Amino acid sequence: MRIATTTLAVAVGLAAPVYAQDVRPLVDMEWLQENADNEKLVVLDIRDDIEGTDLGNEPYIAGAVVAPYGEVGWRTEIDGVPGKLPPVDDVAGLIGSLGIDNGDHVVIVPWGTDSTEFGSATRVYWTFKYLGHDAVSILDGGWRQYDAAGGARAAQPIQPEPTEFTYELQEQLLATTDEVVAALDSGVVLVDGRPAEQFDGQSKSPVVRVEGTLPGAVNIEHSDLYSAEYALFARPETVSALAEAVNLGADEENITFCNTGHWASIAWFGLSEVFGNRNTSMYDGSMSEWTVDPSRPVENHSDT
Repeated sequence: MRIATTTLAVAVGLAAPVYAQDVRPLVDMEWLQENADNEKLVVLDIRDDIEGTDLGNEPYIAGAVVAPYGEVGWRTEIDGVPGKLPPVDDVAGLIGSLGIDNGDHVVIVPWGTDSTEFGSATRVYWTFKYLGHDAVSILDGGWRQYDAAGGARAAQPIQPEPTEFTYELQEQLLATTDEVVAALDSGVVLVDGRPAEQFDGQSKSPVVRVEGTLPGAVNIEHSDLYSAEYALFARPETVSALAEAVNLGADEENITFCNTGHWASIAWFGLSEVFGNRNTSMYDGSMSEWTVDPSRPVENHSDT
């Protein structure tokens, strides 16, 4: 296993204000070191099962707020569709309970194990963006890069003081089922972030009724956007090449999807935030919601 390392040993905590021009989608350990004294920096550790892993007596990031992706309510089931965005008041309440207010710059830290796990960070990042909070970043490589650089650890997470977090929804980032129906008629590009086997209809997730994909969709596999070997997200030139390979223009309108809006967030993050195509939205319900209604069309490439 190879990890891009630095020689930093950083104690990252709540930190002088972070200037807007320095908010970038991905930050590295050097950036964390340079901003460690910023009192408006909040490191948000979303790793699941931290205490269940073999990390000794100090498994936590020093000074970080902990909110495990699969445990605290970042996603929920709505009308039988899993993985949906919860009611926005609930999400805002969750964020406020973590001591995060609208003036904070949030840096999200996943495990960084592989693209699927890194998707927890891209999904939470998308959630902040949808709520209108632009001061959000992801630590590239997550815990793997933090630990490889000798980042300071703690026995327990900090106990944040709850605050008020307000939101202003950015509706253009969330595609509804009706908007996907309209996209089929208008020719908006639909980007399937699932593995090729699911895109082609050779297999499916248990939460999706039938095999196949949205009619006319193109495939950018989530695993092509994150290196599990090096623990690094794809660079802009790589995302550009992936988009070009499916004939997606640099500023062309598109909607990403997958099974439940998890892998789709990886494709959204790559296209919108890393590549810079701000005409990218994400279908939260994805194929699990789409296939609930048998009358909605599904294209199965394995039948041809």
